Formats: sequence, C-alpha cells, structure tokens
Amino acid sequence: MLRDAWLIAQKDLRIEIRSRIITNQIAPYTLLILVLFGFALDADIETLRDTGPGLFWVSILLVAILAIQRAVDIENSDSAQDRLLLSPVSSFSIYIGKTLGLFLQLLLLEVLMMIAMIALFDSSVDDFLLVSATGVIATIAIASTGTLYGVLATGLGVRETLLPILLLPVLAPVVIGATRAFGDAFGRVNADGWAWVGLLSVVAVLYTLLGMLAYGQLLEEA
Repeated sequence: MLRDAWLIAQKDLRIEIRSRIITNQIAPYTLLILVLFGFALDADIETLRDTGPGLFWVSILLVAILAIQRAVDIENSDSAQDRLLLSPVSSFSIYIGKTLGLFLQLLLLEVLMMIAMIALFDSSVDDFLLVSATGVIATIAIASTGTLYGVLATGLGVRETLLPILLLPVLAPVVIGATRAFGDAFGRVNADGWAWVGLLSVVAVLYTLLGMLAYGQLLEEA
C-alpha cells in the first residue's frame, strides 16, 4: 500500500515539476500575499512582527486552496481519475499518495514564505523545533483535509467556488492552533506552543483517519 501511495505521490510531483505551476504561479503569489498584507496594514515593524504568524497561516490557507484545486484538476484531465479507479491501486493508497504529494508541495511553499516573512518583517525565531513541528503537523492536517474535500467538491460540481466554502470552516482550528504555536515560537505571544502542537496532532490524526475511511466512496461517486 505504501509503495503504491509513493507512486501516486511521485506522479503528482512529476506533473507539477514539468508544468512549473508551483514555481511560476503559486510561489510568486505566495510571496505577493505577504507584501500586500504589509502594505494593507500600513503598520510599523513591531505590529508586523506581532501579526506575522497569523498572516503566515492565512496566506498558507489561501495558497493551499489553489494547490488543492490544482491537484483535483490533475485527476480530472483526460479522464485520469477513471483510469485510476480501474487500476489495481487501492483507494487507501490513492488517498495517502495524493495527500503526500500535496503535503510536500505545501511544505516547500511554507519554507519559501517563512524565509520571506523573516526577511520582510525582520523577525527572529526563538524555537526552531517548535516552528518545524508546527509546520509539519499543520500541513499534514491541511493536506489530508484538502485531499478529501477536493474530491468531495468534484462530486458536487462547481468546485472552484464550493471548495473554499467547504474547506475554510473545517481548517479554522488548524489555522488558530498553528498561529498560536508560531506566536510562541517567535516570542510574540505568551502561550504554550507545544500544547497547541498537541491539539494540532489530534486534529491531524482525526482528519487523516476520516479521509482514509471516506475517500474511496467519494472518489467513486465523483
């Protein structure tokens, strides 16, 4: 199952590398969001540092929606999804593979945005381990949920407008928890960041298990 999942992830990543959608479109959009937020707030550097963790995760959520829609488009083009269903690969492997591919793409974008945020806002990280753990666990939750809701929106139609409506309320706890943990890691809020990481871990596990159970049926109906 894991071997098949890795093959699915490799397929998605290979398509993205060849199309260069991530590097030529989504990555510049990611950096532009931070710049626009800075101009829109019209604030001093201390205010930008205080709001930086929240801006970071709101930006990641917006970019994740684009990446999820892109991942869905890959399977809808040239009836690729039908061929995938006819293959001997299990729905568990498809779900894990799609989630892994999306996770790696989002993680790369987060690294780029983190570098940009530190440079633009002149921020400093007090706890790199907390930042890394928060980023990985929150991204797992976003990727697993996005993979599930991506195929759900496909089955319902008009996914371009429906996907954000379905996804944003579900991922609100992830954004809140990750923002609080980042605030502690950057030394901007008085909070127990590791407690929020524990909450994020529970959410990530629940979302992943739900996706593994429901993805196969939703994929067939889509």
